[in-house]
Amino acid sequence: MKEDITYVGLDVHKNSIQVAMLMTETGELVEWKETVNGRGYARLIKRLKKKAGGELMVCYEAGPCGYTLQRQLNKEQVACRVIAPSLIPIKPGQRIKTNRRDARKLVLYLSKGDLLQEVVPPTPEQEALRELSRCRAAKKEDVSRARHQLSKFLLRNGLAYRSGRSWTKGHWRWLKGVDLEDRLLQQVFEHYLVGVEREEEELKAVEQELRYWAEQEPYREAVGWLRCFRGFDTISAVVVVSELYSFGRFQTAKGLMNFLGLTPSENSSGDELKRGRITKAGNGRVRSILVEAAWHYRHRPAVGARLRQRRKGQPAPVIGIADKAMRRLYRRYHRLVMRGKDTRKIVVAIARELVGFLWDVLSRPYRQQPGMAV
Repeated sequence: MKEDITYVGLDVHKNSIQVAMLMTETGELVEWKETVNGRGYARLIKRLKKKAGGELMVCYEAGPCGYTLQRQLNKEQVACRVIAPSLIPIKPGQRIKTNRRDARKLVLYLSKGDLLQEVVPPTPEQEALRELSRCRAAKKEDVSRARHQLSKFLLRNGLAYRSGRSWTKGHWRWLKGVDLEDRLLQQVFEHYLVGVEREEEELKAVEQELRYWAEQEPYREAVGWLRCFRGFDTISAVVVVSELYSFGRFQTAKGLMNFLGLTPSENSSGDELKRGRITKAGNGRVRSILVEAAWHYRHRPAVGARLRQRRKGQPAPVIGIADKAMRRLYRRYHRLVMRGKDTRKIVVAIARELVGFLWDVLSRPYRQQPGMAV
């Protein structure tokens, strides 16, 4: 613990903040509960500065309150770290959890050095794009929910579309022609139908916004590189870029695999090696997109018209890496099939290897920096 720094642990909630301040001169632990009002965190910051009287080091857990507090503290020249909650050490047998204990634990770990893992925060611009990406995910769920409600309403009333796949042009023509005998039921059907149309229009509007921002700097280059890979188009590429936002923080491809939860869990002891399912730690949104993209690599390597169009104007080294991924992952998929592996497990393994190729491409601008592993 440095004698010239006052350490502060915060347990942040919507309406209140539990504060634990470790005084450097006396070693005393000062605690209080701060109420969050309309002025935001101004009163808290003022009180922290007054009590510390010198340099401050503050930390709090990443959570639903986001990075607003950290940005305000940094604006006031106060160092603040946002901590990954899942990586905070927990004492075996500890079964009591309170706001006060959480704040106290944070400040004690912070004062001891490298016991806490810091989250790399996005810039306000990066966070805004990520929010738009997550808005699209929410809208997709709304569309799915509205469609489900409509189809089940029709099924309860003896109507079901059996002439092909649902939600195609043919299905929509059939829906427009539905005419229920009961007037009240017809009104209910129309409400459900209007709800589906409204949710689909909102989803299209959000996706249009994402496509617009995918063409803007500083996202255009990374999105263009990702679109060179089989299984990626504009929407999936911009979701990956918005969720990962800073590729320089991943020193190795394995580090990115770990972050995305695609590495196997392990519970080994002595000479016995036990590996289980993937950890599913980290960003599940990107992991889902990678698994969806991995399904495309079961097909024979080929550059079709759409992929060729996406690759126009992109650097030759990036296209070369994408082609290498296409060939290798195709061979890998079919080797595992011949060994009798479950198809779903094979796709997850392909997704994990695909991450290595994506890291090779997306980390290229950072690899010339000192300390960046190659």
